[in-house]
Amino acid sequence: MMKQCILFAVGALSLLASSAFADDRYQSRPPVIVSPDLTAPWVMQLGGASVQPAVYPGRPMARQAVNPMNDPADSQAANPQVRRVVQPRGLFSRPVVQQVAVVRPQYPAVHGQIDPQFLPQIVDYQTKERPGTIVIDTNDRFLYLVMDGGKARRYGVGVGKPGFEWAGAHTITRKQEWPDWTPPSEMLSREAAKGHYLPAHMEGGEANPLGARAMYLGSTLYRIHGTNAPWTIGNAVSSGCIRLRNEDVIDLYNRVKVGTRVIVM
Repeated sequence: MMKQCILFAVGALSLLASSAFADDRYQSRPPVIVSPDLTAPWVMQLGGASVQPAVYPGRPMARQAVNPMNDPADSQAANPQVRRVVQPRGLFSRPVVQQVAVVRPQYPAVHGQIDPQFLPQIVDYQTKERPGTIVIDTNDRFLYLVMDGGKARRYGVGVGKPGFEWAGAHTITRKQEWPDWTPPSEMLSREAAKGHYLPAHMEGGEANPLGARAMYLGSTLYRIHGTNAPWTIGNAVSSGCIRLRNEDVIDLYNRVKVGTRVIVM
């Protein structure tokens, strides 16, 4: 009888110890780390590069102390295209600051970027105009250099802003590398009224608004020229001239001659 009582007491103590150990073991669970972008690998496989996995920031929380020499806010100020995203808080995990590139809108173009449709390319183009003719579609912001076989070399362009649109047919009467710029008196007065004071004359160079090349149209003040603001291509921004990126206007310049027919529509 005494032996049975001893065995019962030992068993009860073992059971209590096991329960206490179990409770203590689960009072401090190991941290669970959850990536904010678990979907990225397989979503990219399903949808290709055009699919952008979503990253959902967690609830607002106190900012984690960081080294002042490596503060993400400093990198954000240096690169405005980067924003701070705070990873959602997992169980007993600490917030993690992650740098995520902000997706830029494709159109309109931002500083330093151009919509891919405005890059040079060979396209199908049916026209009655002879090969070598330049046709400028100001509505769609494209310049076509007509080729044989129903093809054309297409470039993106910037065109006249509202109030400065025009259409007509001319020929290239002069070509100039790194042209000087002398704003007409009408432009000087118009811009001065807005508080913008243009130089009376500017030598050719990278800062010149006419860019690397210019092709003068008939006896008009209009030109097909380069630009020092390539991100404006695809927009209505000029005072009537047709502008291309510098690399594109150089390419076009080398393909056409004085006397080339130019149709603006």
